[in-house]
Amino acid sequence: MRQSVSAIRVLSFAILATATLVGTTGCFKRGAKGDYALAPEVRPLEIPPDLTVPSTSGGAQLPALASQAAKPAPAASTQAPTNSAGFTVAGSKEDVFAKVGTALESVDGVKIASKAQLLGSYDVAYEGSDFLVRVVTVEAGAYISAVDPRGLPATGAAPVKLLGELKAKLAP
Repeated sequence: MRQSVSAIRVLSFAILATATLVGTTGCFKRGAKGDYALAPEVRPLEIPPDLTVPSTSGGAQLPALASQAAKPAPAASTQAPTNSAGFTVAGSKEDVFAKVGTALESVDGVKIASKAQLLGSYDVAYEGSDFLVRVVTVEAGAYISAVDPRGLPATGAAPVKLLGELKAKLAP
């Protein structure tokens, strides 16, 4: 009986020592702080001290093209564009937009697929061409132009002809 009591004492002492050791090392402490407590995905990268970062000051620059070097950067302006695919009408954008809609409905062969007053555009089909008729605010009033599906000025025969008819109906 004496041997079993001493064995229990030794065993309980070993358990107590192990619990004390584990408790003081911090393995089971709550609220442990430090990067090791974070998930592996959010831990910061560790860079070895002998690793140096190469210079990337000129590595990500693209060379300038000759066509881009000749053109100055476009400036935001409220002046009327100077392309031949449009004209200016005196009045507010909203008033001119309504007048353009009435004029488009009166032209034979024009189909208005949709209109967006906030954007100032009519999606039209005329003589086999699909393009936008846009109304934009400029200093002199409202600028009316034709734009192809790529966003470029529509200079085909049908857009130019339709703009000519709109100009005859709207311009004083």
